[in-house]
Amino acid sequence: MPKLIIDNIAVEVPEGTNVLEAARSVGITIPHFCWHPALGKAGACRVCAVKLLDGPVKGLQMSCMLPAQDGMVVSTSDEEAVAMRRSVIEWLMINHPHDCPVCDEGGECQLQDFTIAGGHGLRRYDGRKRTHVNQYLGDQIEHEMNRCIQCYRCVRFYQEYAGGTDFGVTGRAASVYFGRDRDGALESPFSGNLVDICPTGVFTDKTARFRARYWDYDMAPSVCPHCSLGCNTVPMARYRELLKTTARHNDTVNGWFICDRGRFSNAIVNAPDRPRQALVDGSPVTMEQALDTLADRLAGFLELHGPESLAIVGSPRMSLEGNIMAARLRNGLGAGAVCYFTDQLQAARTMQAASLLTTANAASQDDVRRADLVAIMACDLLDEAPMLALAVRQSWRDGARVYVVPFDSAQGPISAQGADSIQKEGFVQETSCRLSGVEATLPFEFKLVTELADIPFNSATRPVIICGTRQTSLNEIQSAICNGVKTAFVLDGPNAFGCALLAQEQGPQSLEELLSNGQIKGIISLEADLPGELPEGVQVLAAADWQNTSAIAKAGIVLPTTAWIEMDGTFVNHEGRAQRFRQVMKPGLPIKGLTPELHPPRVHRHDAPGGDVLPAWRIVTELLGRIGDGQVEGPLTGRWEGLQGLDAEGEGRRLVEAA
Repeated sequence: MPKLIIDNIAVEVPEGTNVLEAARSVGITIPHFCWHPALGKAGACRVCAVKLLDGPVKGLQMSCMLPAQDGMVVSTSDEEAVAMRRSVIEWLMINHPHDCPVCDEGGECQLQDFTIAGGHGLRRYDGRKRTHVNQYLGDQIEHEMNRCIQCYRCVRFYQEYAGGTDFGVTGRAASVYFGRDRDGALESPFSGNLVDICPTGVFTDKTARFRARYWDYDMAPSVCPHCSLGCNTVPMARYRELLKTTARHNDTVNGWFICDRGRFSNAIVNAPDRPRQALVDGSPVTMEQALDTLADRLAGFLELHGPESLAIVGSPRMSLEGNIMAARLRNGLGAGAVCYFTDQLQAARTMQAASLLTTANAASQDDVRRADLVAIMACDLLDEAPMLALAVRQSWRDGARVYVVPFDSAQGPISAQGADSIQKEGFVQETSCRLSGVEATLPFEFKLVTELADIPFNSATRPVIICGTRQTSLNEIQSAICNGVKTAFVLDGPNAFGCALLAQEQGPQSLEELLSNGQIKGIISLEADLPGELPEGVQVLAAADWQNTSAIAKAGIVLPTTAWIEMDGTFVNHEGRAQRFRQVMKPGLPIKGLTPELHPPRVHRHDAPGGDVLPAWRIVTELLGRIGDGQVEGPLTGRWEGLQGLDAEGEGRRLVEAA
């Protein structure tokens, strides 16, 4: 490992580390624009200059392009290096519009930070600035080309890292332009990362444009709830409205990026008509009154029909805490059953997938990125788990072979010859293939095979199988576990794995099974997606949710709950990794978008209107306190006690068993 000295600090770094990274490892920040940990070096901006005083290389050098070597003595504060950086920043600022007061990047702009840190504050150029015409890039990303400093990060991410083909660079010298060949929405499902990757304000989040500055936002570490991968995010809110979501770095899970679904799915949280008012038979009441009424009705229902006629229904989209308390509610009431899945096949597939994974064979996104062979079966990655497709692309870029077992949701596995694809030398290059009955354009080359047995796993040292669970059979799930091959199961919901663990304790029944035997007469729904039609005679006694579902419409008692960004909680992702998310904003009606019929009375109050909603686990705790005799324990006790101190900014904790 190379040993060098940077600003009189001795540093030892792994082979292949550049000087810029070596400096970062000891807390020394060298200004940079084109270099990014996920994209590597480009040497385009020339602002990371350092002076090498001794060693195998001497003089002014670009630190991002220079591998660390034994004996190097590096100075980041040498007058010559400082002058070089100051001059480069001044050149970059010659054509910059100096529009910080109206730029949405203000407060989180690298150009702003490094310009100030570099000591450039006097404008000497008084000539005409270069200007560009901006493009329409869709409803989610704003384009302001005049702010560009030609760092090439955007095109390197979009084309090389994400595999997009409709965005690039044109022109030459001072007329370089980053955009599309014509106006239109960006096609890549990862295009929103341009907002994070750009060090200036060329690409900003249009959905939050002119709404707040960086320092105005309420922020906290969180976990994306839109699929089972558990990507790490930072939601940003103001005035009880989720304005935008950015990626949070986690090398083991999503790395540096997130997909557009996780970034731009804010409308459902901000919907003014989402459940925010407790109701009893359609009439508004306080949360306390609703819980009191539910306790009374439950007593009457159990006396009339018996405990075995009541079902408590949890959900893979509810936090682990809420699902734990659902089991305790079942025990407290002596109810007939608690279930975590509505569909029988979904329950069986998810539980089998979870039972097959161990610490040795469960594949994380990082395992997929490092794989040298990837097999994809029975799933449409871009629909079910987009970030896994991005992970597969990184392994393919590093030389991994990718195989796809085509699958049709109506017919099951289909032959390689039956897939709609074009093969070149045995591999398909960024073309369409039927996966789970839909058309999917995968951003990597792959070879079509009929079954897993046709894939040469023995020729690889780090093979990974990616297997869907929506349409695949139980036998195929079992066959996905091969000796020495790590497996990533794509599950249905951010906490589907946690529900599978609880179902192993509480019983594997699904709601579909419970309803088919005719014994269930009443349901308490906790953030569950019930079937559109229930058997005659089955009533939804109560529904707790933050979304407008069919259960909310059918329930006699409605108990509004907090969304994930309005509470602390835990999700367990597809590999069995428990991750903590923190409260970003307080619950309550947003201050914008309210129609007259939804606007609360204009009276003075201490709490925000609609702010008395509770997390689902708290609702169950309050209910248990009304029907029980003693104090109710919190959810993370017993088997789950080890999750109490889980660091929301850490890598999480694996709950799968050792091999």
